[in-house]
Amino acid sequence: MSTPQSGGNRSSAVSAAKKAAAAAKSTAGANTAAGRTAASKATAKAAAKGGPRRPVTPVKVGQGRNWGPIALFVAVGVIAAMIIGYGAYYVYQGSQSWEDKASSISGLINYRKTRPDLMKSGQHQQGTVTYDMNPPAVGPHNPSWQRCLGDVYAAPIATEHAVHSLEHGAVWITYRPDLSKDQVDKLAAKVRGNDFMLMSPFDGLDKPISLQAWGYQLKVDNANDGRIDEFVRDLRQNATAEPGVACSSGDYVTATGTTPRDMSQAQPPAGTGG
Repeated sequence: MSTPQSGGNRSSAVSAAKKAAAAAKSTAGANTAAGRTAASKATAKAAAKGGPRRPVTPVKVGQGRNWGPIALFVAVGVIAAMIIGYGAYYVYQGSQSWEDKASSISGLINYRKTRPDLMKSGQHQQGTVTYDMNPPAVGPHNPSWQRCLGDVYAAPIATEHAVHSLEHGAVWITYRPDLSKDQVDKLAAKVRGNDFMLMSPFDGLDKPISLQAWGYQLKVDNANDGRIDEFVRDLRQNATAEPGVACSSGDYVTATGTTPRDMSQAQPPAGTGG
């Protein structure tokens, strides 16, 4: 059983304890806030002075190979190589003689090498001439030539007149009479309007198409063969025994028919044969 005095003492003790706890809590909070404030001030001060900062981790960006410049460089190199190559080719081509260019045509028959005895110019004779080549590309011939002013003859012509045209530098294109119309038209397009060119059907060809120049011959299977243009380009007016002698004037023949004409006699109208 307590006395009033002792009860008063306990109440005072409890009250004192609570006050002490509150004071301690207040002090701790103050210290913590002060600490945070001090820390913030220190950090700001260090930043202002350029002091150490939190390290920034670099971000790594994956970089692949840049193909754009590489592709451009390769393209430029290829174009440059092509230009140089073409230039060298044309320089080489320009340095070649027409004989060298012609000799590179695949399948070309060169009678200048195999039959040099027939290459003499001016071997003129009237009447029929027997040739040991079909069609003839060189040899004796009629004093009158077949007009070769881009003429396309629809019927066979006398070989004796045609060979004289070759001597002047003409290219004579012959073809089988049964060659398809579209093929004949393609050949005709290469002849019409071109001087020192003539064309006619020819019986007994062993190939569908045969081209003749003075001392040269080429036989092909169709009018699309690129060698036809090569033959014409390299040999027309180059392969000649009489340079500069035109097909458009003089004693020429325009009539068709395989019998050679004697120009001292009256001529039948052009295209009537005979």
